[in-house]
Amino acid sequence: MNPLRSERVAEQLRLELAELIENEIADPRLGPVTVTAVQVSGDGKTARVLICPLDQKADEPAYLQALDHARGFLRRELALRLQLRHTPQLGFAIDHGPRHVDRVETLLGRLHKRKQLGILLLLACLPARAGWVRHEASAHTMGSVFTIAAYGEDRQLLSAALEAAFQETRRLDQMLSNYRSSSDLSEINRDAFQKPVRVSPEVFELLQKCYQYSEASEGAFDWTVGPLMKVWGFFRGEGSLPEPAQINQARNLIGYKKVHLDPAERTVRFEVEGMALDPGGIGKGYAVDRMVGVLKESGVTVALVSAAGSSIYGLGAPPSEPRGWYVRIRDPKSEAVTAAEVYLKDQSLSTSGTYEKFFEAGGKIYSHIMDPRTGWPAQGMLAVSVLAPLTLDSEAWTKPFFVNGPEWTRHHLPDGFRALLCEEGKPCYWAPASLQN
Repeated sequence: MNPLRSERVAEQLRLELAELIENEIADPRLGPVTVTAVQVSGDGKTARVLICPLDQKADEPAYLQALDHARGFLRRELALRLQLRHTPQLGFAIDHGPRHVDRVETLLGRLHKRKQLGILLLLACLPARAGWVRHEASAHTMGSVFTIAAYGEDRQLLSAALEAAFQETRRLDQMLSNYRSSSDLSEINRDAFQKPVRVSPEVFELLQKCYQYSEASEGAFDWTVGPLMKVWGFFRGEGSLPEPAQINQARNLIGYKKVHLDPAERTVRFEVEGMALDPGGIGKGYAVDRMVGVLKESGVTVALVSAAGSSIYGLGAPPSEPRGWYVRIRDPKSEAVTAAEVYLKDQSLSTSGTYEKFFEAGGKIYSHIMDPRTGWPAQGMLAVSVLAPLTLDSEAWTKPFFVNGPEWTRHHLPDGFRALLCEEGKPCYWAPASLQN
């Protein structure tokens, strides 16, 4: 296994194991725990999973016993979720490295180093205002690592506010997860062809918003693209070149216009059997906005909220930097090269790039960013970053700008938005140029 693929597989395993351990294992011996790293063997057949109990007084041998007892279950679940040639045998060990606040610094350090991420968060411990403290925490949910750094006058109140924000992501996971049979989304995907499915006002509003994105993007954004992702192997996998017949079959199962919304009854119905909604294009952005809302309701006025480092929101401005939270956007061709620098103050930033998931076949690179109208990965762009007032908007619009290309983007960029476009063979640039710093 080459080093880059090994790194991607290790990170996929870490994220999935973190979610499984948090949500699926009910063993009294096992308390709150962070999966800090996964080390995959060269042949991909074994994986060493490093965990860090969040309770400094934790019974570490009992933690390891609980995880060893669940090893078979975890491996079976990984086999279902990840399309790997070999699902590795798991071994668990305690990571005696940093805990609590230091644990977050470790996670942020990983985000800084990972080549997959286009947004690098630089969160140096800035001096707090007089009487202010800085509090950080992270959580694994919705298949992502969510991280919050916040400032305030009372550490206990900050801690409670951050926990309330993470609890909101768990609520949304119960609502939007494709892996929970009881979720609202699973009910829609299971029943919406047989009958109209009545949903909550929140879910219906989100469905309407997705329909609006699809209309405004001329179909480049499509929440029904899941079957294509599966055919191309990008649904929890590394990717592979499908047969044309497979692509055509998948295209028959997608199309936002085949999803019928009834505002009067607040129902959703599918026109074609086998359709499914996939929250991958907007789920993290929606969660970040909801987390920011919870923080505001709790009295927090200065915070940076990040979902896997690819969708983030800067609330207020940190001490000593009135312009906002500093964020460096990497060049898609090289992690070491800076494409742009921005300061987020009551603003969001999301990035999509070919380097996140891709494979090579026949001397050509295929990425995970699909054009739903053709059934093939979009070509010509390497990465797109979007600045917008809401993270839901910035995350959703990265895909249409990427798929439709620079000229379309210049003519359809919403007011108050900015887009950093990185084309093949060109330096990255802001569109429109008149809004450049």
